[in-house]
Amino acid sequence: MLELQNINKIFNKGTPNAKQAINNLSLHLEPGDFVSIIGSNGAGKSTVFNAIGGSFWLDSGHILLEKEDITFLPEHKRAKKIGRLFQDPLRGTAPNMTIEENLALVYLRANKNRSIFGITNKDKDFFRSKLAELNLGLEDRLKSKVGLLSGGQRQALTLLMATMVTPKLLLLDEHTAALDPATADKVLELTNKIVATDNITTMMITHNIASALSMGNRTIMMNNGQIILDISGAERQKSTVQDLLALFKEKSQTALDDDRILLT
Repeated sequence: MLELQNINKIFNKGTPNAKQAINNLSLHLEPGDFVSIIGSNGAGKSTVFNAIGGSFWLDSGHILLEKEDITFLPEHKRAKKIGRLFQDPLRGTAPNMTIEENLALVYLRANKNRSIFGITNKDKDFFRSKLAELNLGLEDRLKSKVGLLSGGQRQALTLLMATMVTPKLLLLDEHTAALDPATADKVLELTNKIVATDNITTMMITHNIASALSMGNRTIMMNNGQIILDISGAERQKSTVQDLLALFKEKSQTALDDDRILLT
């Protein structure tokens, strides 16, 4: 489904500040895989997401999505196939537009012959039904500006927008890190529900090892632009947070240096 073939990226190449952010990394995802990714700051997690999303060109290697080579496909064209959420709830929505208008931008772009000014009552009913599934009361606030929503409401809305037209791949880049614990749990619950319902192939970066073990069907650990651990099945089910911390230290010869991870 997703194939990363020996991908490499060096920033500031040829300078004293050169940094190999992705180091000959390969990864294969089957349809419906939900992979959680953990690692220290600077391990290359978000850089891999940026590579998949098309934020820059790779120095070498290939990215295939459903057997299509998208290595040099422009970012805006990949966005039609790939949904993405970021840590900052302010990203992914237009704050000065209403909830209805934000949803329409995503929903109607699949039909180039329609515009947000042609939203029908049927469209609005559909938006309300999808918002009702979030259980946040947003179905009664279609005319509210998105900028007036709380961080959790906005992130839940962004999740809905990223999956309303089911993407081939969903990238979740620490999408609950900026939320309070109760709200983060709610958004994770919604994430699980939406991904499972639509069988969306998903990659999720998280700083919470407990979440990395409980969500999805695979856990990957990264260090220095490489995958150093990839567990699933029975091995993953029996693993604990302390097990993963010990495995990381064994594989990388260093301890995780992200305090957010160590405190979870």
